[in-house]
Amino acid sequence: MRVAGVQFDIAWEEPAENFLRAAPLLERAAAAGAHLVALPEMFNTGFSMNAEEVVRHAEATRAWLSEQAKRLKIHLIGGYAEAGSPRPKNALSLTGPDGKELLHYQKMHPFSLAGESQHFSGGTKVSTATIEGVRVTPVICYDLRFPELFRSAVDKTDLFVVIANWPEKRRHAWSTLLMARAIESECFVLGVNRVGEVRGEPHSGDSALLDPFGLARATASHDATIVSGEVDAAEVARVREKFPFLKDRRSGW
Repeated sequence: MRVAGVQFDIAWEEPAENFLRAAPLLERAAAAGAHLVALPEMFNTGFSMNAEEVVRHAEATRAWLSEQAKRLKIHLIGGYAEAGSPRPKNALSLTGPDGKELLHYQKMHPFSLAGESQHFSGGTKVSTATIEGVRVTPVICYDLRFPELFRSAVDKTDLFVVIANWPEKRRHAWSTLLMARAIESECFVLGVNRVGEVRGEPHSGDSALLDPFGLARATASHDATIVSGEVDAAEVARVREKFPFLKDRRSGW
């Protein structure tokens, strides 16, 4: 299955503008044969802590994701803020080519360093969907720093998708952690980050598709563009059979 990540410069709290910016890149990904396409974390507004404002756009954003998935006949992942309890949630939807939501995930680890945990509360479960035989588990940004989350889903996952708003000053951590999650999980990892400057904070994108050995199949930095490549569940199975590291896990320390 061909997959793609879309990185672009997100307009601050302007969903309509972001829909306009993202649409041509989605079309480009679909035209290149991608069957699964992912947009960054909170692609509709940027990583805003103005929670009560940005959650107002959740329904319109889900509707737009549905429209685009149906129009382009793709599976589409997009992140946005939504209402929740005890606080709003940082969430994503995976929408199918029929326009219906196949998977809903809420970020489990709000980014306390940026105050996200004061405005958003975390989700409670990981979700996986099977697309054309590929088991896909999406997570959001800061989740990447918690390998136990990935370990909890690794046995039912061929591809982890990480959508993010990860700043350039920590780009080394972003790229290294994507590589680490691929190596330790022995599966594909697609990291999708934004580009552009947000209130003086540059974002370099560095979106990438990594194989089960942690080697990059595709990368992109700084430009509004797509990264794409082939993901094969059979390849994951072969790697895990040849190098059965996951079978040596121990627990209950």
